[in-house]
This record gives sequence, C-alpha cells and structure tokens, in this order.
Amino acid sequence: MTAHLWLLSHAPTASTRAAAFPDDEAADADSLARLGAVSAGLRHFDRCLVSASRRTQQTAAALGVVATIDPALDDCDYGRWRGLSMQRVQAGDPQAFLAWMQDPASAPHGGESIVTLTVRVRDWLRAQQDFAGVTLAVTHPAVIRAAIIAALEAEPRSFWRIDVAPLSWSRLSGRNGRWNLVATNAPATDG
Repeated sequence: MTAHLWLLSHAPTASTRAAAFPDDEAADADSLARLGAVSAGLRHFDRCLVSASRRTQQTAAALGVVATIDPALDDCDYGRWRGLSMQRVQAGDPQAFLAWMQDPASAPHGGESIVTLTVRVRDWLRAQQDFAGVTLAVTHPAVIRAAIIAALEAEPRSFWRIDVAPLSWSRLSGRNGRWNLVATNAPATDG
C-alpha cells in the first residue's frame, strides 16, 4: 500500500509579508478568495488535516474541504519571538538569532529547535503510512520543510535551504517505512 500526502502551505499572513515570526493570525482574505475560486478543480482527497492555527483552518475552508485538526501539524514554536519581526529579533539579540540560524539544535527563543520540529514531523510521517488513501495536510512552511528533510533523510541544517511559498504544494508518497519527494513548490493552482 502506498500513502499519498499532499502538503499545502497556508495562505499568506501579515507575518509572512513582514518576515516576522508568526502568531495565531488570520490568513490574507484576498489570497483566500483566489484559492476559493480554483477549488472547483481540486482533486479528491480522502481526508484533510490541518494544524490548530487559524490560518491553516481558513485555508482549508477556502478550499471547501472539511478538515480535522492534528496537533503534529502545528507550526514551529518560536517561543518569545512569536509575533516579532526577524529584523527586530536580530537587532535586539544578534547572538541568539545567529545561533538559531546556524545551529538546528538551538532554541534561544525558548520554543522548539529545528531538530525538535523535524523529529516531531518525522514521527508524524511514520504514522501517516498506515492510511491507505490520499491525505491533504494544510500546514506551515516550517512543517513542510521538516517533512521534506525527513523524507529525504537529510540533515536538519538543510532546513534553511528549502523554500516553501505560501499556497504551494509539496507532495510525498510513502510505503514500507520510506517516503519519496514527488514534487515541491508547485503553485496551488496547478493542483
């Protein structure tokens, strides 16, 4: 049995546009409206999973799909940096910001490290192979990066070398304990 997983990066937010560490915020209404316009051509999914965040739930709703919250799809916990711009964090605590960018095991903000996030997502991926069907997971760019790293068995330091645009698809297929990267950063309109 092969599991098929479509990962959709949520619609952009104010934090996305401001290069800030996200808080639980709404998705951009214009982007959601455009996504809703293309949802008629969306392929069939056997289930849809989302994180607990408002932006992922709004993205799924714009697609017209019924979604189930899965906490393993929650964004990276940015601790005390949540809601702050990267520029502000870098200016206020340059050593901590540099440590976080250079060492994937570092979490100077008091939240999750990239290593911890990647382990969480890897464990979630293992469980997804038990589902026979096609899963849509509407989640966060950081979670999608971690899923790609886990699928490729890459080093966590590769995290920063993967770009995940808002409303882009990444597709994985998996079986026998192994995942393969099928596609990444395809625009959502290419469904």
